[in-house]
Amino acid sequence: MNFRRPRTDEAGINLTPLIDVVFLLLIFFMVSTTFDRHADIQLQLPAAEQEPVVTERVWIDILVDAAGHYYVDGRELVNRRPETLERAVEQALADRPDDPVLIRADAGTTHQSVVTALDVVGRLGVTAVSIATIGTEADAE
Repeated sequence: MNFRRPRTDEAGINLTPLIDVVFLLLIFFMVSTTFDRHADIQLQLPAAEQEPVVTERVWIDILVDAAGHYYVDGRELVNRRPETLERAVEQALADRPDDPVLIRADAGTTHQSVVTALDVVGRLGVTAVSIATIGTEADAE
């Protein structure tokens, strides 16, 4: 005769799936939240006694038209080869070595023409390079 009572397992709740769901929700909210940092510190900036001096900045101007022709400081180059552009920019830099370079390209020009101009300027060691753009009509209104 078997006088022992059969063991019954205690009823319990398995929390492992619940913890997994909570961690997944936490990760979802962390990833989908945008982190904007707003300055909560109010500053009063110092005032200068002298009026600011406005100086006109002189640029070495590289213009690229819609056909891909290059102009350096208003002079058209004889061809579109990078070597020709490099010599023209090098001559302009010899006269004004500290001036930054401004690349103005037509919106219809090829991307390669602009990249070539940037590559030439980079090979010459110029670090102050800007690309001129204009705003859209929606910005003007």
